[in-house]
Amino acid sequence: MSRFVWPLVAFVVLVGFLAFGLTLKPSEVPSPLINKPAPNFTLPQLASPEETFSPEAMKGKVWLLNVWASWCYACLEEHPVITALAKTHGVPIVGLNYKDVRGEAISWLERHGNGYVLSVSDTQGRVGIDYGVYGVPETFVIDKAGLIRYKHIGAVTETAVRDTLLPLIRELEK
Repeated sequence: MSRFVWPLVAFVVLVGFLAFGLTLKPSEVPSPLINKPAPNFTLPQLASPEETFSPEAMKGKVWLLNVWASWCYACLEEHPVITALAKTHGVPIVGLNYKDVRGEAISWLERHGNGYVLSVSDTQGRVGIDYGVYGVPETFVIDKAGLIRYKHIGAVTETAVRDTLLPLIRELEK
């Protein structure tokens, strides 16, 4: 009898774990970097590789770091929302072009518009690793002191802008 009970118990436990996993939202994975200093880096600018950018240049401003790539379908989906956020609400957004080919990324921005203050090129993905990037797109809200205050995993939607990003940005700007 016990020969059949233990496999049944193991199966029920496994189904329970799977059912619980289906209730989780991957876009709400907590980041260990929240309320910690944003990792510093110096990367070449996408449009002008002879010039570099470092987050230090944004100290004193509330800004977003948006991780994107030309090969990313979800990035294309969120791009109009990111562009509108920058243009309509005046939110400075720096693009982190992740594991991409420079020429393809520039062409992508030319085709779809460019709402970024600037984009930097992280061709090896090392900066993405420092920020704990799981995949693209991801967006970080960074405050005036250079602390990461929020991480959005996945495509930024109009709902996320209205309900989460803008209220947080406005609060941090005070």
